[in-house]
Amino acid sequence: MSNLEVFCITNKKVEALEKLNLKLVGVGEDDFPENYINTKTGENIQNKEKFYSELAFHYWFWKNQLYRYEDNTWIGFCQKRRFWIKKNIGIENLEHLKNNLLEEIPKEWENYEVILCNPIKVNYVKKMKMLKLGWRNLLVNPFIFFDLKKQNIKLQFDMFHGYGILNKAIEVLDHKERDDFKNYVNTKTEFSPNIMFITKKKIMLRYFDSVFKWLFDCEKVFGFQNLKGYETGRLYAYLAERYLSYWFKKHYKVKYSSWTFFNKY
Repeated sequence: MSNLEVFCITNKKVEALEKLNLKLVGVGEDDFPENYINTKTGENIQNKEKFYSELAFHYWFWKNQLYRYEDNTWIGFCQKRRFWIKKNIGIENLEHLKNNLLEEIPKEWENYEVILCNPIKVNYVKKMKMLKLGWRNLLVNPFIFFDLKKQNIKLQFDMFHGYGILNKAIEVLDHKERDDFKNYVNTKTEFSPNIMFITKKKIMLRYFDSVFKWLFDCEKVFGFQNLKGYETGRLYAYLAERYLSYWFKKHYKVKYSSWTFFNKY
């Protein structure tokens, strides 16, 4: 029997997903068949799904299902185009994906407390794009243009999700995390993407309590009315994606693992 249960979150019914050994979750406005977990029941934030994305299920799971799990069960999340895989290989087709999904936590990983996606680097932006999208940052510190170490998470967020938004969000963070998270986004040039993680019940409870408290406080600053398009349409998901990498790495022993982007349905 597997020691890992992975939930695959999607905003559309995808028949191919039903061939994989994953628990399917439907979020958003669509109606889903009975083999998908219905997140419009119980305590939920489905009315915010387009701003929170996968986090709409995370919240539902936290409030309605997590308490049912044993303390020693590994619980993970993936999404309709991004999956945990056993090793870092190119996935050719659906059958290949099925055969290479991460379905158990290896014994040698048991000393770790959290599994995160192999990180992506953010200091690879083309110079012309940096001039176009990051000019405000360059006015403050022109050396960013030449120094890869200064092309950090904060710069990347400012460029693609709105200048100054991350700073404003950090200011409403609990004081226990504020300075450390600010230092993290200003010094790190990579983070684990996709809001995907694997951990156990007690750690997950603590993480959800921290991240949702912060995001709900952020709502008081940014609201919803002016959030639109790629830049800010999924703002609360973008914020959580950066916070996830920081928070787990600060508090627990993290193992980085392979993942893949797959959309050949």
